[in-house]
Amino acid sequence: MKSVVAGALLAATFLASPTFAEDVHLMDGVTARQGDNPAIEAGKFRRDPPWVIGMSHFGVNANTWTVQVAHETEAAAAKDKRISKFILLDAGFDQKKQVADIEDLIAQKVDAIIVQPVTSTSADASIRKAVAAGIPVILHTGRIETDAFTTEIQGGAEHFGKVMGDFLVKELGGKGNIWVLRGLAGHPEDTNRYNGLLQSLKGTDIKIIVEEHGDWQYDKTKKVCETLYLNNPQVDGIWSSGADMTRACVDVFKQFGAPIPPITGEGNNGFFGQWIKDGFKSISAEYSPSQGAAGIRAAVALLEGKELKKHYDYNPDGWDLEKVKTYYRENLSANVWWPSELTEEQLKQYYAVK
Repeated sequence: MKSVVAGALLAATFLASPTFAEDVHLMDGVTARQGDNPAIEAGKFRRDPPWVIGMSHFGVNANTWTVQVAHETEAAAAKDKRISKFILLDAGFDQKKQVADIEDLIAQKVDAIIVQPVTSTSADASIRKAVAAGIPVILHTGRIETDAFTTEIQGGAEHFGKVMGDFLVKELGGKGNIWVLRGLAGHPEDTNRYNGLLQSLKGTDIKIIVEEHGDWQYDKTKKVCETLYLNNPQVDGIWSSGADMTRACVDVFKQFGAPIPPITGEGNNGFFGQWIKDGFKSISAEYSPSQGAAGIRAAVALLEGKELKKHYDYNPDGWDLEKVKTYYRENLSANVWWPSELTEEQLKQYYAVK
């Protein structure tokens, strides 16, 4: 999929002196990593507008969250009139396609590239090529095994998995049997979230009795959970790596008329509606799709000549039911993810209940 957001070509006046990382607000909850965190030299990637920004998305149509990332990124690019063109290329979870996409963007001489990696190694060589060509590379939604990128904004990962794992440890009193519903096998976000769960379980008497990949998709996970329930419905808690999978498993327990065990969730409107209605025990880990917008802001900051740090973290606390109630929207579909930076008009355009 290629998506282009056109904006007016507009000249801009730059500050005579460089500005620094403290001046750049990338996204609520995003902070510069503590410890060893080098700065990107102010002015290193400065270019006069108009700018063309490219993005290599690991898989736009993987699930409802990845679709919204595309919407949030496009909306942020359209808002800045100095961006004359935004090019979104969809790797469709194909490592070779991602390599080709990034090299295509390099050939088009874009001013900055945002990368969501398919795997921890799929984009490494292409990222090095881009940076060697003088193009800054902004990384988010998955870590890679090289530090060749310019800057990264990393949420989710171990912190996300641990927020969920800590909830289950507390709810189960440190003992019991759990199901683990993982995301897309091989994706760095799946691996890192799972590692966060393992950190939570260390030293407890909680046992993982089954572990399956639902690919962060509702339909696949519903079949998985039906099979698990029919094989052995005796489970004390469920760790789910994504809200579409949580929704599916909750629906399975309701389908069989069984009590819903403590189950982890995420900032999804459909899940919020379930939780509010059915009142089961849960927590919502935060992983906003507006990380896409944060990627645009990081690219713009670099092109403006501002100093950024190499590493940024997005590690918010989990949400309880009371906070969830303040975000839930009955007039929007189950496919909206919170928090969002889309305008009310855009939310209704994409997600209004028909």
